[in-house]
Amino acid sequence: MTALDLPDETLGGIVALYSIIHVPDDQLPSVFAEFHRVLVPGAPVLLGFQSGDEDGHERLTERFGQEISLDYYWRTPDTVASHFTQAGLELHACVLREAVDTERRPRTFLLARRPAASAGGA
Repeated sequence: MTALDLPDETLGGIVALYSIIHVPDDQLPSVFAEFHRVLVPGAPVLLGFQSGDEDGHERLTERFGQEISLDYYWRTPDTVASHFTQAGLELHACVLREAVDTERRPRTFLLARRPAASAGGA
C-alpha cells in the first residue's frame, strides 16, 4: 500500500478493510498519500480498522503453538482521520462500533474522498 503499482488518478474508489493495522506509524502517511495519488478527483475511500481509546503497538511472538513475529498498530479514529486530511483526503463520515462477542477492540469506519477537481482544472 505504500507504493501502489498504478498510474496517477486511475481508481474510482478504494476499500481498505482491516489492512492498516499492520502498517507501522511512520509508513501510514505514505499509504494515504498513495491513496490520494491513484484516486481520480472526487473518488471515495472507505477504510475500516480496529481502533481504541489511545494509539498503541502490540507484537505477537506466538500463535497456535508456532513462533511468529506479527505487529499490530492500534490507532484512535482521530489519529487516522488526521492522517487522511494531511494526505489531502476530505473526511465525510466516521462511524464507531463497539466490540461485540469475542472482539477485543472497537471498530472504526472512515469515509473520505479525494477532492473533486476545481472548475479551473487546478
